[in-house]
Amino acid sequence: MIVTDTSAILAYMNSRDTHHEAVRAWLEAEAGPLVTTPMVIAEVDHLVSARGGPQAVAALRADLAAGAYAVEWWPAAMAATVRVADRYADMDLGLTDASLVVLADHLGVVDIATLDERHFRAVRPLAASAAFRLLPTDS
Repeated sequence: MIVTDTSAILAYMNSRDTHHEAVRAWLEAEAGPLVTTPMVIAEVDHLVSARGGPQAVAALRADLAAGAYAVEWWPAAMAATVRVADRYADMDLGLTDASLVVLADHLGVVDIATLDERHFRAVRPLAASAAFRLLPTDS
């Protein structure tokens, strides 16, 4: 499973994004099952609704309805997310990114589909791994 960030979803959806082709090619060639948090879905929905127009909203909703992204959340997820965000408060890590760190730990993975290298190169997995593998960059 590959934990999936807002930036990867948006780049894939927007053919004018400078990272679109790299994300599209990686997804079509290599990507395993994609999983994310409700926080990412809410963020993507907000951004697509604000910037993408009705066709983009319809495309996103069709992807979600078809199960393009598994969504994981559990009772202790929010408390763990807040702890991670607080740990990295000096670098302004938001709750959405922190939720992906927690999800990766919950699933026992280090692969994150993201273009947010600033945060995810600095943040460390909660388990023993030294670093996250950022996709598609590190593939």
